[in-house]
Amino acid sequence: MAPQLKPCVPFRVLWMLHAFLDLAGSQEIYAPHSIRVEGDVTLGGLFPVHARGVPGMPCGDIKKENGIHRLEAMMYALDQINSDDELLPNVTLGARVLDTCSRDTYALEQSLTFVQALIQKDTSDVRCTNGEPPVFVKPEKVVGVIGASASSVSIMVANILRLFQIPQISYASTAPELSDDRRYDFFSRVVPPDSFQAQAMVDIVKAMGWNYVSTLASEGSYGEKGVDAFMQLSREAGGICIAQSLKIPHDHKPSDFDKIIRLLLDTRYARAVILFASDEDIRGILNASKRADQLGHFLWIGSDSWGAKNSPIHQLEDAAIGAVTILPKRATISGFDAYFTSRTLENNRRNVWFAEYWEENFNCKLMSSSKKDESSRKCTGQERIGIDSKYEQEGKVQFVIDAVYAMAHALHNMQRDLCPENSGICPEMDLAGGKKLLKYIRSVSFNGSAGTSVTFNRNGDAPGRYDLFQYQLNNVTGAGYRVIGQWTETLQLNIEDMQWPRGEQDIPSSVCSLPCKTGERKKVVKGMPCCWHCEACDGYQYQHDEFTCKLCSYNMRPNANRTSCQPIPIIKLEWHSPWAVIPVFLAMLGIIATIFVMATFIRYNDTPIVRASGRELSYVLLTGIFLCYIITFLMIAKPDVGVCSFRRIFLGLGMCISYAALLTKTNRIYRIFEQGKKSVTAPRLISPTSQLAITSSLISVQLLGVLIWFGVDPPNTIIDYDEQKTINPDLARGVLKCDITDLQIICSLGYSILLMVTCTVYAIKTRGVPENFNEAKPIGFTMYTTCIVWLAFIPIFFGTAQSAEKLYIQTTTLTISMNLSASVALGMLYMPKVYVIIFHPELNVQKRKRSFKAVVTAATMSSRLSHKASDRPNGEAKTELCENVDPNSPAEKKKFVSYNDLVI
Repeated sequence: MAPQLKPCVPFRVLWMLHAFLDLAGSQEIYAPHSIRVEGDVTLGGLFPVHARGVPGMPCGDIKKENGIHRLEAMMYALDQINSDDELLPNVTLGARVLDTCSRDTYALEQSLTFVQALIQKDTSDVRCTNGEPPVFVKPEKVVGVIGASASSVSIMVANILRLFQIPQISYASTAPELSDDRRYDFFSRVVPPDSFQAQAMVDIVKAMGWNYVSTLASEGSYGEKGVDAFMQLSREAGGICIAQSLKIPHDHKPSDFDKIIRLLLDTRYARAVILFASDEDIRGILNASKRADQLGHFLWIGSDSWGAKNSPIHQLEDAAIGAVTILPKRATISGFDAYFTSRTLENNRRNVWFAEYWEENFNCKLMSSSKKDESSRKCTGQERIGIDSKYEQEGKVQFVIDAVYAMAHALHNMQRDLCPENSGICPEMDLAGGKKLLKYIRSVSFNGSAGTSVTFNRNGDAPGRYDLFQYQLNNVTGAGYRVIGQWTETLQLNIEDMQWPRGEQDIPSSVCSLPCKTGERKKVVKGMPCCWHCEACDGYQYQHDEFTCKLCSYNMRPNANRTSCQPIPIIKLEWHSPWAVIPVFLAMLGIIATIFVMATFIRYNDTPIVRASGRELSYVLLTGIFLCYIITFLMIAKPDVGVCSFRRIFLGLGMCISYAALLTKTNRIYRIFEQGKKSVTAPRLISPTSQLAITSSLISVQLLGVLIWFGVDPPNTIIDYDEQKTINPDLARGVLKCDITDLQIICSLGYSILLMVTCTVYAIKTRGVPENFNEAKPIGFTMYTTCIVWLAFIPIFFGTAQSAEKLYIQTTTLTISMNLSASVALGMLYMPKVYVIIFHPELNVQKRKRSFKAVVTAATMSSRLSHKASDRPNGEAKTELCENVDPNSPAEKKKFVSYNDLVI
């Protein structure tokens, strides 16, 4: 966190003031090296002429650009104002310029010079050696201060200047903390605060598509407060995460920078680094990245302390390639260039540090006390700036000039209001005080040296206007800064003009996690919203948004890239499917065979075999068999209300008709022979009409059940999405089918199965009747086979209820089972008869008739009878019960059971 000025600071200031009074010397004791320019009104100046010194030394090497250029900019502005007849006429501005040595504590000591004139000294107990009271030279009164440069220095100095109500205008301090008008009420600045700069940096990071960055700040208010502003604004903007926030200590060593580089490399994906650092610290970090062989890895975003200056990157150009820097909008002041390049040792004696600058700039030695090595050449004094040395105007020169002019315009307006009758300084103006001057400072508005307006808001801040630079390597002009955009409330960035290190063509990435693929959701890491793991939306989920997967509705499945849902394809059993071809083929064969049998029976309707088979029930039975084959086509046809209605009707009806007829037959045989054991009287209800009535009553039960089913649950179609909802949604299908459940199918067939079982029981009971006299055995074999078929059907039907192929397996199983049942009945009961009728017509003749008693006796004594096979074709009862051998005999008939009326 940035160090805060605690309540102890004023006590420290008072203590220093007390020490100042105790020394009782001239001001030169506190500012032995300072510039004094005489004038009617004196302005103070604070500039970092020297860098921070090594431990034990307050000052280090001279700073050519940040120090001398800026200082001379103030001198140039004073000359311009004093020569201007329009601005402050008849008033000469003077100056007292001090060196801060880039150290806040040293600057605070130096700034005591500015308040000397405001301190009342008690000299009553001070006497000279001759007993006379001493004569003190009254120091000049400083009405306002231009400076300082570093925010930490401005904060320290502002605390003492506000105690004495001395207004202060900074040309380079941008710490957001200084916008607090309650604590720094006498502070103003012609540069925008870092809160604007931080917002511009946030906009740059977002425009680059970066969301994972590190911050690096020089210890002190400027660096720490700048980073704090960036972090706060990035949180408010959202979408930017801070990988690391590191500080460069005041008293740093090269190893400190190496450690910082190692720490930054711990989060390698955070390539972008936000820099709020001094020139020396920028050089240190670039040097460390070069030592670590990480040239081109880091994407530096430098604040205005870097700007477009060459000093931070001198001989480190390769480490700075691709760096994006920010600088308040400025222009090169051509008048200052002419002024500064004309400065020589002869015409610039007022600058007490100019000789030291001369040595450093031309790499020569002027005097024996010089810090230069003995090996350095002697200066001739004939060297010229910009000719014998490289010269480029420092970036803050414009703002120094604007700060001086802002103070001059405020003094001019105050003089105009307070001294309307006087052309110079009047007593009213001399007594007005700093608070009055501050009011005029905050209300100034004029066009500055670059042609842009200079104004202050209520907090003393200038509006935010920045140029954006990138340090690029050009094959023609070499390495240098290139303007790539600007920020004035909004970002205007020319990305196509940008270049990147290592020859990268696209914008390098600085993200914690790569974007998730289409169809994947972000699982954010706790506490780090820019870092996430990508999880695929699986199963029937689709990507609802970047953080959420949602299930598709029951009738939908995700599309190929899982960005939305699409309808599940609808299927049905197609005619060309192998599952349908086999049942259809069997059904067609069965239908042809059934029609052939029925046609044969109709053709030979009055022959003995047809009559002996029970013509009425045979036609009923053949109808049932025909319907068993027909149901195959209904089960495969595309479901609709009509098809579903016919399915309900005919699903169990064919079997019901078949087994009702067979049950009636077997029951009749059983009753005849049971009755014959007791008496010769024929049992009741054995006539064809009675048999049809019994069969119809049995069939009506099935029809009544279907009718009730229609009333309770009207037929309709449904699409079953659960039947083929596979794990892989690409294989999912909706099955178009009738609204008939497996249980309803079994219930519909249940009555027929009951008839079948009952018929089987009767077949078993009549198994002892000789085949000479009845067809009970073929019926028995038919029922046994049918039971086996249906016993196999039930486990297959229900065992595949959870299978993905349920539709095909169950439909095929059901239709084949019904086809087999019909085919067994057709083959065992009718094919032998048809064979005899077609191929052995000589056997299809009427034999002698026998009485009912004779038939019964023959049945009960079957074990003692021996008939040739030729006398019992088809194993059926060929004997009629009659007294005449000749069927054509006209003799009077006795009581008998006619062949036509009694078919066993």
